[in-house]
Amino acid sequence: MQLKLKHLPIFFWSLYVLPQVQLEAVAPENIKSITFKGPTEDQFPIIQLGDPIRLEFDDLSASEQDYYYRIVHCDYDWTPSELLKSQYLKGTDNQRIITYENSYTTLQPYSNYRLTLPNSQVGFKVSGNYVLEIYNADDELQFSRRFVVFRDLVQVGATIKRSRDFEFIGKKQSVQFTINPSGIQLINPKKEVKVVLLQNYHWPTARFNIPPQFTIGNELIYRYDQETAFYGGNEYLNFDSSDLRAPTAMISSISMEDLYHHYLFTNRYRYDLDYTYFPDINGDFVIRTLQGRDSSREAEYTWVHFSLPYSEMLGLDEVYIFGKFNNYALENLNRMQYNEANGKLEAKLLLKQGFYNFKYAIRRADDTVELNSVSGSFDYAENTYTILVYYRDFGDIYDSVIGIGTANSSTISN
Repeated sequence: MQLKLKHLPIFFWSLYVLPQVQLEAVAPENIKSITFKGPTEDQFPIIQLGDPIRLEFDDLSASEQDYYYRIVHCDYDWTPSELLKSQYLKGTDNQRIITYENSYTTLQPYSNYRLTLPNSQVGFKVSGNYVLEIYNADDELQFSRRFVVFRDLVQVGATIKRSRDFEFIGKKQSVQFTINPSGIQLINPKKEVKVVLLQNYHWPTARFNIPPQFTIGNELIYRYDQETAFYGGNEYLNFDSSDLRAPTAMISSISMEDLYHHYLFTNRYRYDLDYTYFPDINGDFVIRTLQGRDSSREAEYTWVHFSLPYSEMLGLDEVYIFGKFNNYALENLNRMQYNEANGKLEAKLLLKQGFYNFKYAIRRADDTVELNSVSGSFDYAENTYTILVYYRDFGDIYDSVIGIGTANSSTISN
């Protein structure tokens, strides 16, 4: 039996702590084009305490449904913290999203919803990991997204180095960094401080539980090689459907049926080719249209057709179209199917007009996921790395975030 939390009195709800949290739950088919960003427009919101974050999504049922949001505070490992809601929130969550509009002159009708946090109903008291959950009027979880709130109490300097391990030379990038306290005193940093390393804001490949290699005075030094190394991967493929009627460099043809159909050129395997740089946005997507002024309400939904030649390296394993457009989820909607008539793997996705990054991911029979088998992995590839610094003082009951650092592999060195 599911407890209808939405209908509980506000006082009781403020004392209720969720026993578990679904991290980045996959949205149902009617929910599309979820964007969740902070002031810097990065694809994962990492904000300083007091800064705004913005959520936007479409409901293709266009029925003006009611949606509610809840906020869960989590510890370093993304389990719910011991804090009560009244200890980490100003005001109350479990509020209805009141900003929404229907699409305008589009073939595919939809309702566009927008939410800004903090707002007049709720704000944040403490730093740390958070999960935003969106529920419908029947109290069913529709989707969830992570975000991080930090306080700027330490300075983080980072550089990207090529791997020194002969097995991974030319394939991996190592993150080396230092942490310098500036607004806080670290008494026992090996126990009090934890870090997380992110490549392109992708949590499934994050590095956890990395202790400082050594300290110099108050400075924590992390100069590992393999412990902080990531496969460089390759630049994402892309397409731009901003213009409904004009094919771009990646779009071979466009047809009009019930909706527009954009057919991409068949992609190539790149693992055995030399690395070639071309700018990408590291898996993200940007909604935009040339047929209207308000992309949120006037952009069309189009069927985008993908294809990849079948190769023996794939065997009978599953191949997916992989990108931020569906939060990097591997699900049936973005799984490719074999076409016996032309010997290709094919898929079509209903996507809102815009600029999209994507790549092909393989899920093997043993459930391992390979992100670079089709595209290859190179230490020259451009990637953004983020270092999150967590802190729990003696007696604290939650993990705060006391600083962040960033680095880009475009400045990689030996």
